[in-house]
Amino acid sequence: MSKPLLIVGGTVIDPAAKREGRFDILVEDGAIADVKPSIRAREGLEAVDAAGLLVVPGFVDLHVHFREPGREDKETIETGSRAAVRGGFTAVCPMPNTDPVVDHGGAVEWVRHEGGRVGLVDVLPIGALTRGERGEELTDFGELFEAGCIALSDDGRPLANSLLMRRALEYAKLFNRPIIQHAEDPSLSAGGVMHEGLVSTTLGLKGIPSESEAVIVARDLSLAELTGGWVHVAHLSCAKSVELIRQAKRRGVRVTCEVTPHHLALTEEAVAGFNADAKVNPPLRSEQDRQALLAGVADGTIDCIATDHAPHTDWEKDADFDSAPFGTTGLETALGVCVRALVEPKTLSWSRLIETLSTNPARIAGLDGDGLIAGKPANLTLIDPKAPWTVEPSRFASKGKHSPFAGWELPCRVVKVIRRGEVMGSDPKGV
Repeated sequence: MSKPLLIVGGTVIDPAAKREGRFDILVEDGAIADVKPSIRAREGLEAVDAAGLLVVPGFVDLHVHFREPGREDKETIETGSRAAVRGGFTAVCPMPNTDPVVDHGGAVEWVRHEGGRVGLVDVLPIGALTRGERGEELTDFGELFEAGCIALSDDGRPLANSLLMRRALEYAKLFNRPIIQHAEDPSLSAGGVMHEGLVSTTLGLKGIPSESEAVIVARDLSLAELTGGWVHVAHLSCAKSVELIRQAKRRGVRVTCEVTPHHLALTEEAVAGFNADAKVNPPLRSEQDRQALLAGVADGTIDCIATDHAPHTDWEKDADFDSAPFGTTGLETALGVCVRALVEPKTLSWSRLIETLSTNPARIAGLDGDGLIAGKPANLTLIDPKAPWTVEPSRFASKGKHSPFAGWELPCRVVKVIRRGEVMGSDPKGV
């Protein structure tokens, strides 16, 4: 049982509870016991001095790749969890495209058990949508949800079969859970390695057009409208997709979506010089697309920010650009990149940013998302908003040491993470 805590002197930002200002927080038995402008200390309480810090609900990442089982050379649940704590996350949702694929209840239970053994963050698995992620036969949704999955997806392998996608939406509707779609038409993107545009032409690289994403988004929105099922679109990258979702939400279609920090902060220009650290899927697109993504977050079309943390080994990423795998390491830089891309330009307030990193993804994941109120788990992130730091990938807790933000100065730092009342450090010398 965790020791009682009193978090004093911090600025609490809690969008769900509509609370913003100077508050103390009392934590007992791993849960929030009280939140008041001033709480008197008593014997037996461990005091956490939060003066000058922001105290917010713990971040939830709907989209990570921890590679275990099968590719522990890239990442493990333990190293990924350490990276998550560094980034301010108290819960993460690993995708099922491991080896073997997480496509049955036993595999889900193993991931959950390993996450519990490590004990740093809540590990909430996403199960495979089709067996082996082959896109041919739906998995046993009941078995997967009963084992503890929060959603289903064949992430990395888009479900191209429209009838199967319809059936999946109908099936998942019975459980009131989402189908997460990696929106990509393989016939349009086949062989592409970056966004199709001027930069790809200049570099002589085969491009992936925005339509590769948009046509699948349009199809899935139509199927969600037909079935009443819930589709969640992963890692949006282009203006056309944002507008399709905006219009669908106005029609009442049940759709949620996410965007990554790297798509909010970078464009195709980051690939210049054949920089494989910026090779991601979907690819970084044009400045026009980036501005549309920013607008989508600002107006609420885009519900949340997820990292798509996808670490790789040095020998893979250091290959030639065509051969290097898609993906980048993102957990430890997420907050700083988002503040630089969204808060500093005044696109979002701090409160709205916390909504996209915590409140909304928690609700999509099936957590309560009610914020810091009495009786709820004490999952909190403490942020120093005036602590700039320089990104040095060699110091990441993640095994993945490749980031397009290497050398960037980010404006703020996660200082502590409190998970179920347990204080965890975030400094590189800590966890």
